[in-house]
Amino acid sequence: MSIFIIGLALFIGVHSIYILAPNVRSATIDRIGYNPWRGIYSLVSLAGLVLTIYGYGLARQDPVLLFEPPPWARDFAFVLMAVALPLLVASFFPKPTRIGRFVRHPMLMSVTLWAVAHVLAVGTLAGVLLSAVFFVWALAARFSLIARPMTASSVSPSAPINDWIAVAIGLAVWAALLFALHDWLIGMPLL
Repeated sequence: MSIFIIGLALFIGVHSIYILAPNVRSATIDRIGYNPWRGIYSLVSLAGLVLTIYGYGLARQDPVLLFEPPPWARDFAFVLMAVALPLLVASFFPKPTRIGRFVRHPMLMSVTLWAVAHVLAVGTLAGVLLSAVFFVWALAARFSLIARPMTASSVSPSAPINDWIAVAIGLAVWAALLFALHDWLIGMPLL
């Protein structure tokens, strides 16, 4: 469990610098440059992600059950993920989609929905910890972004077709996860 916690702390920690210490981020970029900052940020993020995934896999081998998920949680998680995945896809378009404009930051909303879906449907200590940490981080990041003024790119005109593309790709990924991909990637079949 310690590898999992270290990885989670690294991954969430580096992603929280912009929320908790934006001046430190700016000062570091001024001192070492933007590309070296991105390189360090990426390496720490990747190390955190790898340790989190590896540690979570180890924790799943000897799970500690915190609660038995309610019978409705699984179906509720399916519905939440059907919304979360198009939001995630919408966050990758260079011009903001109408979806992105409506929720302000679709990736953070996607992470929030993912976390709620999984905290209810998993019930193990590692699963609840993973989901709860991402939920708290996503809320903190959303509040941090709400406090900032909108940038020029976020008020530029959107291309309506991008909304439909985001929904189509998101639902296709959702269906792939539902029928096979979740089992292959995570080792837990959904159906």
